[in-house]
Amino acid sequence: MNLYPAIDLKNGECVRLKQGDMAQATVFNTDPAAQARQWQQAGFRYLHLVDLDGAFAGKPANAAAVQAIRKAIDLPIQLGGGIRDEATIESWLAAGISRVILGTVAVRDPELVKRAARRWPGRIVVGIDARAGRVAVEGWAEASDLDAVALAKKFVDAGVAAIVYTDIDRDGLLKGVNVAATAALARAVPIPVIASGGLAGIEDIRALKAEIASGAAIDGAILGRALYDGRIDPHQALKEAA
Repeated sequence: MNLYPAIDLKNGECVRLKQGDMAQATVFNTDPAAQARQWQQAGFRYLHLVDLDGAFAGKPANAAAVQAIRKAIDLPIQLGGGIRDEATIESWLAAGISRVILGTVAVRDPELVKRAARRWPGRIVVGIDARAGRVAVEGWAEASDLDAVALAKKFVDAGVAAIVYTDIDRDGLLKGVNVAATAALARAVPIPVIASGGLAGIEDIRALKAEIASGAAIDGAILGRALYDGRIDPHQALKEAA
């Protein structure tokens, strides 16, 4: 399974939030490019970026930091946050971003996501952020009545590369990944699912691997606060995931 160290960008800095609350931001590095180099040197093969300010603004807000990261490393980067139209998708892909993550627009305009997936095969990821199984949008500030599985099913056969499934109630709290919900989603659709939110230790990686072994289409997991806090050793995590 793949591991994606996360860099969440707020005001050009690398931060971690608790349950998506911008008022509960902890700055871990004022130089996101240096942080990206650290994760590459640790042996990770992918990077997960989130433009937090962009998610709330509805348009990119940390472009300079993203561009600095892109120049600093040669890993594939997937990026989400404030990407709401095809022009922005095209701009980021042209700037060297490998995959873009579409969250709010997947709820508001699923046909746009499908068009993008056809236009840029293998480069469009759907972000499904859920609280108690219900999808949240606009940087998690708004709840919807849409069920996470129902949303995912809209994109079966659309050509999206993956789904990032985040349990908001666990995000940044080190409570452990919601393995059951992630696995249920991964069994409901044939699209590879990336687990996100609350990963606390090696035991979460083992639990996800067990679901993969039993047939769940789980691609991997995003590592956040536990990685920054030192609760997870990068080398041990990569060895366990291999």
